[in-house]
Amino acid sequence: MKILFSSHPGYGHTYPLLPLALAARQAGHDVLYATGERFHPLLRGLGLRTVPAGIPFREAFATASAGMDATYGEVPQEQWREPEVRAFHEILPRRFAADLLPALRAHRPDLVVYQAGNPGAGIAAHRAGIPALCHANARAEAIDPADPWQQRGTQLLRAVAAENGVELPEGQHLLGDRHLDIYPDSLQETSFLDRPERIPMRPVPFNESGELPQIVRAERKRPLVYLTLGTVLGTAPALRAAVDGLSALDADIIVAAGPNISLSDFPALPAHVHLAPWVPQAHLLSLTDLAVHHGGSGTTLGAAGFGVPQLFLPIGLDGFLNAGAVSSAGAGRRLLPEGVQRWEDRRRSDIVSAAAVAEAAGGLLADPEAAQAAKALAEEIATMPSPADIAARLPEFC
Repeated sequence: MKILFSSHPGYGHTYPLLPLALAARQAGHDVLYATGERFHPLLRGLGLRTVPAGIPFREAFATASAGMDATYGEVPQEQWREPEVRAFHEILPRRFAADLLPALRAHRPDLVVYQAGNPGAGIAAHRAGIPALCHANARAEAIDPADPWQQRGTQLLRAVAAENGVELPEGQHLLGDRHLDIYPDSLQETSFLDRPERIPMRPVPFNESGELPQIVRAERKRPLVYLTLGTVLGTAPALRAAVDGLSALDADIIVAAGPNISLSDFPALPAHVHLAPWVPQAHLLSLTDLAVHHGGSGTTLGAAGFGVPQLFLPIGLDGFLNAGAVSSAGAGRRLLPEGVQRWEDRRRSDIVSAAAVAEAAGGLLADPEAAQAAKALAEEIATMPSPADIAARLPEFC
């Protein structure tokens, strides 16, 4: 069977789909992957054939925010809702559908597996008459008929679908396709649990191969704390405050700066703090005692799968949703900058103080109830069907 996977060209959008794509190839299927060319070298290195499609997020946001004076992240998030909604529900889907449709007609896959945040790929599949399967990369949001931004997003996406001769079904999730949900029941939005489209699948963390830092591989007598603010919205001042707070702990600290923060911004660090632009996160989390992070789905589910308590320093909407879910489960805690109560109030320049980070992290490391709740999450995730289990079922979705 020929299967085309598709996602936006971002780490948090592509990595969640790779375990199933690789399991499908291992099961003998012919697998293609459609995304931006930035990820093609990685995908080809994994043995997957590639198809160019889509545009970078920055280009979509630049188009959606044309004429705005403020810089993204330096004003409250609420002021950026219109360009954000336009980017994800109009500009990106329209471009992806246009790019992917010729490839679908040329390759004629038997099934399209598309990232939930990339409905343009699903629209292209529906227009080409090819069965499609939606793959989650984030937690579902509660449906709120009174939320004007949800209604605006649906309106825009419905228009893009109509341009392609596709009708969005009423009362169903996105395009109404079966939905592979990588969130365990205890972390998922409760109203989503009984949806007939939902098919649970165990989240399996993916990262490129690499060597763990020496501080991890050496014999340790102290807890290990992992810190990251992700690959998109983290800033050097916010990371610096978190590093300063964690440095006060009697623990070994591993910091992944990400692609947008220069290591030169951290010229002097204590010996028990190791800073790198990137670490093999999936391998590191299995050895970690506490994860301190922005709340991205990959880090959240990776830590949950290994039973690691989590301290959240959320920056964007996804991080707030994940922080709330894990905190409600008792397996973590959320910290917000002073004066911030809602994600709409959050500015990228807002910083959680080093003292607050130190207090919260130290408390979680010493909290047996948080450790037990994190262990329970890991046990729940372990019972979910694996990507290999789902790969064996892919023919039934055609």
